[in-house]
Amino acid sequence: MEEIININDQFYILASSSMADNRTRVLKHGETFGVFDRYGDIQLVGHGTQGLYHEGTRFLSREELFLNNGRPMLLSSTIKEDNALLAVDLTNPDLYHEGRIDIPRGSVHVFRSRFLWNGVGYERFRFSNFSLAVISIQIGLRFESDFADIFEVRGTKRQHKGKQLHGVVEKNVLVLPYEGLDGVLRQTRIMFSPIPTELSVTQALFNMTLDPKAETLVTVTICCDIGANLRTCFAYDHAVAETEMELKAEQSQDCLIHTSNEQFNEWWNRSLVDLRMMVTETAEGPYPYAGVPWFSTPFGRDGIITALEALWIKPQIARGVLGYLASAQAKELKMAQDAEPGKILHETRKGEMAALGEIPFGLYYGSVDSTPLFVMLAGAYYERTGDLALMRTLWPNIELALDWIDTYGDQDGDGFVEYNRKSQTGLDNQGWKDSSDSVFHENGELAEGPIALCEVQGYVYDAKQQGAKLAEALGLPERANELRQQAEKLKQQFEEVFWCEDLSTYALALDGHKKTCRVRTSNAGHCLYTGIASPDRAVRLADTLMNNDHFSGWGVRTLADGERRYNPMSYHNGSVWPHDNAIIAAGLARYGLMADVEKIMTSLFDASLVVDFHRLPELFCGFVRRPGQGLTRYPVACNPQAWAAASAFMGLQACLGISIHASEAKVQFMYPILPVFLHELQIKNLQIGKASVDLLVRRHKLDVGIIVMHRQGDIEVVVVK
Repeated sequence: MEEIININDQFYILASSSMADNRTRVLKHGETFGVFDRYGDIQLVGHGTQGLYHEGTRFLSREELFLNNGRPMLLSSTIKEDNALLAVDLTNPDLYHEGRIDIPRGSVHVFRSRFLWNGVGYERFRFSNFSLAVISIQIGLRFESDFADIFEVRGTKRQHKGKQLHGVVEKNVLVLPYEGLDGVLRQTRIMFSPIPTELSVTQALFNMTLDPKAETLVTVTICCDIGANLRTCFAYDHAVAETEMELKAEQSQDCLIHTSNEQFNEWWNRSLVDLRMMVTETAEGPYPYAGVPWFSTPFGRDGIITALEALWIKPQIARGVLGYLASAQAKELKMAQDAEPGKILHETRKGEMAALGEIPFGLYYGSVDSTPLFVMLAGAYYERTGDLALMRTLWPNIELALDWIDTYGDQDGDGFVEYNRKSQTGLDNQGWKDSSDSVFHENGELAEGPIALCEVQGYVYDAKQQGAKLAEALGLPERANELRQQAEKLKQQFEEVFWCEDLSTYALALDGHKKTCRVRTSNAGHCLYTGIASPDRAVRLADTLMNNDHFSGWGVRTLADGERRYNPMSYHNGSVWPHDNAIIAAGLARYGLMADVEKIMTSLFDASLVVDFHRLPELFCGFVRRPGQGLTRYPVACNPQAWAAASAFMGLQACLGISIHASEAKVQFMYPILPVFLHELQIKNLQIGKASVDLLVRRHKLDVGIIVMHRQGDIEVVVVK
């Protein structure tokens, strides 16, 4: 019986089949990523996301390994600790010939390894005969390329598609070409070594004879070619060496963290390599792409928040994000893209549908918060690095962003920044909770725009403060004073309008009629992070966020239990997001509420213990934590996702209360704590300019001690307790 059944172009699978396992493995390098099953295969099943993708297009939609026309048995499957390579161990089931067992189960071991580098997928199979007899076996690899745009994979239906051209077969090369409606030729070029026994447009067959204890290798190289220029491919071992050199160069810049808790170390190291994998080198520097599979592209908001989360240990990411976003800053009014002069982009996409304008996201600006966040990041980056030269270069972009805030951002001149979609096909909601049902009133009625979100006012407040610091550093005292006055005026107005006394929280938003959306959401927690909240209300807000309605045990929910639209299985109305919690923790630390910081950090650490590879996903469901049980996964969460990975860094920073002031060559700890699961923590190679310091943080019964283990250059370490 067939294991896969096609009904109306939808693929179904027998529940008894080994293919019913929907757990996947992810690789990414630059503009290329792959989603594979645990066998290392690409199948047309599950959520339909498996494939090899490059620049927004799926170049390979099927690749399956067969032994004598049967699927091998899985022994193990893992991603290497550095995230560079997928390693899979397989063996044969009982293989029959004319009704009798020809090759007993477990006779042949298959080691399969694959990695991505510079738009090419490299794959090697090692077949080893561990039996005492000579074995003759046929190895089959089956291929398909649908050249689906990533939005097609997500479910968007297209009225017309390009042409799937005839495949080309040479002695050891298979080319599967596609000509898009955008006039671009895309080709999947597959090369084999050794030459297959038989090669067609759908499969490669290798007939092998293996002596006892003998082994043989098969290498498959998959090139994602766009246009007339064919991508350069290397031998497998050469490509491995190049990836290792690249990784070593990146690791040499890292600030290293090691603790007394090995499980925490595994979470931290996985977060570090996940972030490294998500970062793509651009002409302006490194940029963290948002998430695999749906958001493997530059997003303004995601890139900025990820850079802020990682700033204290990896400031070079912030530099790349600032450079990239400045280069893409909107210069003119374009309604179809929600673009306005000075606005920072929401996302940019490559691929056929973006090129044709079938989706508005080729270069799209429908984000209300990426612009003030851009200014916030610029100020935070300057404080961390003292890089005044870059700030001088970026100052015109910063001024453009500040001007957007005051003009296009504040549409009605009431002092608050709001959004209203201009594009016919853009996003209805343009804050970080951008699903269509995420902004509403206490009765559940959706809010009408223009909408002023509470956290956006906090971002604007901090942007004005950061802009003032930068103006002062650049010798513009009058501009600095003007921005500070604007910030203080906004803070006072915000407190008067947004605070809900009976709810002990800030309203989610103001709608187009200036009516407050009186619901308890995690958005208000971002007002702690930016400092717009008054100290007394910050304490009350913290109590609201940490009570049982809001805090699930795995983290702060996006929406409190009891609110009209609360649903723990929703995307934004009751789920738990790691990055959201990290921002809230950093905000709590700002107000000295360290017990709550520890509670959030502990919940994130506990979540890392019950997910694959200690990798926190984009989000998970907001069900209350049940003793002895793991968290409930959100079924289509991106995993990995950059700002989820980087939540570990901001969470630890919040615990330590650590800030770095490069212009003063100072590292400062404010009311540092270590969670109960950490007794000791080492920080090595914490760099400030050309100087660096190694620190030991040790938890005592009633205190935390910080010792300078090594200092190179002039760095002052200050601890406030």
